[in-house]
Amino acid sequence: MKQVTISNRFMTLMVLDYGATIQKLLVKGKDGEFTNVVAGFNHPSRYRLDENVLGASVGRYAGRISRGGFDLDREKFFLYQEDGVHLHGGKEGFHQKYWTIDEVNTTDNPFVKLTYYSKHLEEGYPGNLTVSVTYRLMDNALQVIYEGTTDRSTVINLTNHSYFKLDKDPFIDECELQLNCPYRLETKENHLPTGNLIPVRKTDYDFLLPRKIGLQRFNTVFVKDMGNEKVAELRSKTSGIHMRVYTNQPAVVVYTPTEFPGICFETQNYPDAPNQPDFPKSVLRPGDIYNNISIFKFDLQT
Repeated sequence: MKQVTISNRFMTLMVLDYGATIQKLLVKGKDGEFTNVVAGFNHPSRYRLDENVLGASVGRYAGRISRGGFDLDREKFFLYQEDGVHLHGGKEGFHQKYWTIDEVNTTDNPFVKLTYYSKHLEEGYPGNLTVSVTYRLMDNALQVIYEGTTDRSTVINLTNHSYFKLDKDPFIDECELQLNCPYRLETKENHLPTGNLIPVRKTDYDFLLPRKIGLQRFNTVFVKDMGNEKVAELRSKTSGIHMRVYTNQPAVVVYTPTEFPGICFETQNYPDAPNQPDFPKSVLRPGDIYNNISIFKFDLQT
């Protein structure tokens, strides 16, 4: 397993080739000390046994797909499923693959670029798909760019699965959360979407204005305000770190595990879009380029 470290005067980023994983992201707090703001393991080998997809790149399709697969161009493609749900790319998604470290730049706006080649019918998906992720430090921001090309029509939905925690407190309850998301997807008990969008205003999911997370826990697809690239904000009074999340994607899956403190902002397309005709399209055609750009910007609160 290979590890790459890049840094600037604001942040240090450690990336693994296994799963194109963000292992550590060190950000300076108000006390002048660096805080690792993502959950992870100190020893890279631990990630092979990880069941929480810590910091990894998820694909070929992040989120859930129903019906045991999908129809594309009058052909049915069958996907691995458990209890009727295909999740995060299948039995061995991209987060369990070794990516190739293609390029590392440690000078201005340092970055690391990794690629993965997914063969036709891997996990049941059509098309030979080449994907890349570029992690770039831009002053006090981490830019994450996923791209993909295919030789045959396929579906794609990539995202990063980092769990953010902005301080050393044992809980995230005191952190303030704001979501620029007026709707959420209605889901069934198995977290598959029904196809309906539900307004969040004046409900438990209303974080249109910043408020403490408290006891609220999420496995929720929030629909972005399309007039605003900023999808979320997270603040810790303990460390003074303030994080803003920007994305060109239509949704963010906000997920808080029960096993440890942390919160995911999975910027992506809607789950089950291949089977939901009213959802944003998830099909990638030959000659086109899939593009998912997200930015995680860190400041100190005044």
